[in-house]
Amino acid sequence: MCGILAVLGCSDDSQAKRARVLELSRRSFSISKIVNGEIYNHEDLRKRLPNHRFRTGSDCEVIAHLVGFHSDDSCSLKQDFVDLLDGIFSFVLLDTRDNSFIVARDAIGITSLYIGWGLDGSIWVASEMKGLNDECEHFEYFPPGHLYSSVQGSFRRWYNPGWISETIPSTPYDPLVLRRAFEKAVIKRLMTDVPFGVLLSGGLDSSLVASVTARHFAAPKAAKNWGPQLHSFCIGLEGSPDLEAAREVANYLGTIHHEFHFSVQNGIDAIEDVIYHIETYDVTTVRASTPMFLLARKIKSLGVKMVISGEGSDEIFGGYLYFHKAPNKEEFHLETCRKINALHQYDCLRANKSTSAWGLEVRVPFLDKEFINVVMDIDPEWKMINKSQGRIEKWILRRAFDDEERPYLPKFSDGVGYDWIDGLKENAAENMTDKMMLQAEHIYPHNTPPSKEAYYYRMIFERFFPQKSATLTVPGGASVACSTAKAIEWDSNWSNNFDPSGRAALGVHLLNVPNNH
Repeated sequence: MCGILAVLGCSDDSQAKRARVLELSRRSFSISKIVNGEIYNHEDLRKRLPNHRFRTGSDCEVIAHLVGFHSDDSCSLKQDFVDLLDGIFSFVLLDTRDNSFIVARDAIGITSLYIGWGLDGSIWVASEMKGLNDECEHFEYFPPGHLYSSVQGSFRRWYNPGWISETIPSTPYDPLVLRRAFEKAVIKRLMTDVPFGVLLSGGLDSSLVASVTARHFAAPKAAKNWGPQLHSFCIGLEGSPDLEAAREVANYLGTIHHEFHFSVQNGIDAIEDVIYHIETYDVTTVRASTPMFLLARKIKSLGVKMVISGEGSDEIFGGYLYFHKAPNKEEFHLETCRKINALHQYDCLRANKSTSAWGLEVRVPFLDKEFINVVMDIDPEWKMINKSQGRIEKWILRRAFDDEERPYLPKFSDGVGYDWIDGLKENAAENMTDKMMLQAEHIYPHNTPPSKEAYYYRMIFERFFPQKSATLTVPGGASVACSTAKAIEWDSNWSNNFDPSGRAALGVHLLNVPNNH
């Protein structure tokens, strides 16, 4: 518990407000807080509160000090401070004078959070469903970018950037602005005093994260405490192109590279544990979470406590293969908005829970609040494929880091391996029968599994989480190559060919867009 008081926006010559601060400071009240997160701008926020006595060096302590009270004598916690926080977080603040409280979750939902209601009128909050399923009559995921107030008894969105309204942006593309914004996003995540490294899959996104981190590695305390070289980590099937690509980037950057191998059977054996920890039966999430889960265990065994990763790039830049089929820039932009809003149920969930299962923290600079605003404010015309101008997917990101004098990366193409997915499908075919699939809609009327692989994951999930509330937290609907259901309208050939894998989607690699793209 921490006794606090904060009145923001109080000028030095405002005698009345200063008197009010002194008056309230004599009162006895406390704020009890529970926080999961990292506040990257906590030092700047502390400077805004020069008269506050901080008890610890924790970045999260500043949250409680930012909380003010209304100017009257009510005990309602103020709620307008959350947007000041630059970082990732889930927290509960309780005013012990009257037991009023607020709950908030970060802008994109990088940290995990659920809320539930008991029959006795109680409200429960937890980072995992496992903390709620025995106590709550109903529970659901806590919406990202929102807060819940016990006084109002409702949710309110605190995160309201321009792109949320889905207005089509028109800002011209400036590669230097984009580069500087991303470098800033990476640098602020080097705030740490524990051993850390980077996840390096060999693709563009993780390679850029690794490159920028390597350039600025000497600044943080960790580099001084744990050695002058950055550590990078990769996992894959023996001989996969991903491993080769990651190795090439690591050699170019001069990182201490740790390459781990797993077999298809290793992954299959881990699936039950993976689903238990990630708390979803979504096929793409289970597929991607399993190697990450196995890698996190290896990394933590080396004493590393934090890694920086490349999640989120495909959503904000429209980097998935199916974006080739976007009919115009308006549809392109709206689909990126839908993808970002759903990240907390897919990539953010995977990155957070696959790693936290082993006590490893992951940080994701592509989903930095300020960086997202820069990217989403760019005219989407620049993000689209344009054959005549040599633009491929994520061209604006590639162009921003195309520095001939001091290249960020070697010349390489993204490597992708599919043996892992093939192995999962074969395993499901051996365990699920055609007869089971015929009855799937009766067994699972909500989010009916469309494939044997999906049925297999659903069975495991419901064994751990049999409550209807748990089932409803998982997204559903048709998808092609990671698309939303709305984007399937872009190509009539996709209507009967649903599969989350980009390779399986008919023609997803082929361009079918207006002549100027």
